[in-house]
Amino acid sequence: MIDIILTILAFNLLIIIFKFFDKLKIDNLQALIVNYITAGTCAFLFTKQSISANEVYQSGYFYHAIAIGFLFIVVFNFYATGTQKVGIAITTVANKLSLFIPVGVAIFLYPNDHLTITKFAGFILAAISIYLSSTKNKKLSFDKKYLWLIILVFIGQGIADSIFNHAQRTVVDEDQKTTFFIVLFIMAASCGFIILLFKALNTKIEFSTKNLIGGIVLGIPNYASLVLFFNALETSGLEASQVFPVVSMGVIVVSAIIGKLLFKEHLTTCNWLGLILSVVAIYIITFIS
Repeated sequence: MIDIILTILAFNLLIIIFKFFDKLKIDNLQALIVNYITAGTCAFLFTKQSISANEVYQSGYFYHAIAIGFLFIVVFNFYATGTQKVGIAITTVANKLSLFIPVGVAIFLYPNDHLTITKFAGFILAAISIYLSSTKNKKLSFDKKYLWLIILVFIGQGIADSIFNHAQRTVVDEDQKTTFFIVLFIMAASCGFIILLFKALNTKIEFSTKNLIGGIVLGIPNYASLVLFFNALETSGLEASQVFPVVSMGVIVVSAIIGKLLFKEHLTTCNWLGLILSVVAIYIITFIS
């Protein structure tokens, strides 16, 4: 359970850093590229073995890492665009509800992941709590022509998490963990560069030292969060169909508390009810199902 708790705290550290990105007007894409380079450097520094390009290419995890790295940067850009076009609330709901994709895949593919009545009840409560805690109004409305953005955020994040879980369970050995992350982060950074180049063709791109510093500051906890999440899936003693919702609910609860205490964010009655249901869902999924 310690890895799950540390994962939740690490993900919330990322949220805090992103909030300062907004306040300091840091360019998200530029900072993200530097972040993935930094995270890849951290993985390289922590590796205890020699790295052979040929061995990495022939490894079982190579294409998993490529796919996850690609999805990480692409989904984030869809998420950023979604917050601008349809709002933060509904984009966040789509992002968080994507946990049901890896949960469903885990239950379908892995024999030790079971769907019980109590676990199903916990999932329903989780979905309700995500909705209530992510919106400031009782109703979510948006321009239907941007529905494709919401769908891509939901599906993209869900597929990335499913591949990540599958890689942990089937193709990444203990001594390959750091090289897996190196490939993942290099791929994410490379895709980020390509997206930045396409943007540069249409708009003027201004580079700033604060984007570089912001990316470095983000990269270190980003590396830690993924390693801790990988470890949580591996050693927590919980099924993957439990780890994903517990981490998501935990992030929601802790981020709301941090937002209230540090950033003086207002929580509505619906938000508080969502947080309470999150705690209940975590308890049911973790200790009863």
